[in-house]
Amino acid sequence: MSTNPAERFSIPVRVYYEDTDAGGVVYYANYLRFLERARTEWLRALGFEQDDLRARLGILFAVRRVSADYLRPARFNDRLEVTVEAARVGPASIEFKQEVRRGHETGWDTLCTASVRIACLDAAQFGPRPMPPEIVERIKLGRVI
Repeated sequence: MSTNPAERFSIPVRVYYEDTDAGGVVYYANYLRFLERARTEWLRALGFEQDDLRARLGILFAVRRVSADYLRPARFNDRLEVTVEAARVGPASIEFKQEVRRGHETGWDTLCTASVRIACLDAAQFGPRPMPPEIVERIKLGRVI
């Protein structure tokens, strides 16, 4: 797992049987789960737990938009790397560039690329809300706690 969220952050993911479809490849919607896990771990590496953000600051993050390109299949038992980059940080949203890759001796095969926009919401009203300055600062600096 990478440790500097200012750069490309990544987590390892193993493909389980439950992730695959009848054809033996990862079902397309499961890539979204892999992407979500990586964003959650990225936020955790910055020192923020989502349940704490809701309880302490009254905010939550929700996916606003996803655009994904499926390039190659992942299969049962593959070892993958899922990456996260904060491409743009706005007052109440973050645009991520993400990849799901499979590595081997000769390099990486990119299996899926995605652009994901998340919105910061008021936990009580479920309406847009500016991100607290401490979150924006830590994202922009990539300061790991």
